[in-house]
Amino acid sequence: MTRVGLEGQVVVVTGAARGVGELLARKLSARGASIALVGLEPDALKQVAERLHGDSAHWYADVTDHEAMVRVAAEVKERFGKVDVVVANAGVATGGPFADSDPESWRRVIEVNLVGSAVTARAFLPLLTESRGYLLQIASLAAITPAPMMSAYCASKSGVEAYAHCLRAEVGPKGVRVGVGYLSWTDTDMVRGADQDEVMRELRQRLPWPANKTYPLGPAVDRLVAGIERRSAHVYGQGWLRAMQGVRGYLPGIIGTVGQREMKRFAGRLQSVRTGLVGAGGAADEQARAGRITHCS
Repeated sequence: MTRVGLEGQVVVVTGAARGVGELLARKLSARGASIALVGLEPDALKQVAERLHGDSAHWYADVTDHEAMVRVAAEVKERFGKVDVVVANAGVATGGPFADSDPESWRRVIEVNLVGSAVTARAFLPLLTESRGYLLQIASLAAITPAPMMSAYCASKSGVEAYAHCLRAEVGPKGVRVGVGYLSWTDTDMVRGADQDEVMRELRQRLPWPANKTYPLGPAVDRLVAGIERRSAHVYGQGWLRAMQGVRGYLPGIIGTVGQREMKRFAGRLQSVRTGLVGAGGAADEQARAGRITHCS
């Protein structure tokens, strides 16, 4: 597949303060792209911007806020003159049994990961249409296979996968390409935050190989960069994820059977699973929302 050079391209990355978003911004910048960073941590975004190789700017915005994202899109256009690529990467996670989950945290995962991705696309699609650009939607192994104790995350990532596939057909005639990026457990603050819970960590370790491993961030992001250069419809952060597509129809039945056995094994410890969003990104989201509530009251 023909690669599109990133020199002179303008790339928007949401959730850019840390993890996948931060490293992706750095690698794209090293290839000559100008980077617009979007997230909820202005100090961290400023630090990321200062470490980039070329032109960059950062915006504080909640991806679920339509008005804020429309404003960001307009300001990015004013700052850089165009937008060639948007990476909808912002995401949060929570774990634990659905029946005992915190309703606000569960809803927030759906809002950020699914609704926030759609809000991002809605705000930037006019600019991507002008440039005949590319939208990369970050999904997950969680879009391919269900997993007990991860109902919100799996629902949100299944949702963004389906939404992005629908969008690809709609905007293709306008010259806009849409891709879906799949990542397994990758060494980020989100995964490390989830692993702080003993039950969640042990459950993940009991998954079959190769889904029970934590994979280094660098090679996964390199694959995302290559996917952006190729304007790929599917990008796999770990190569084995491609093979999962061929067996995904069997996975709900398998997980439904095996998962019940695991739930029985951990039944006496499930009440100890922490509710709320996990990792530093989850803490930043909770802090930002608390600040808005305080300000409004």
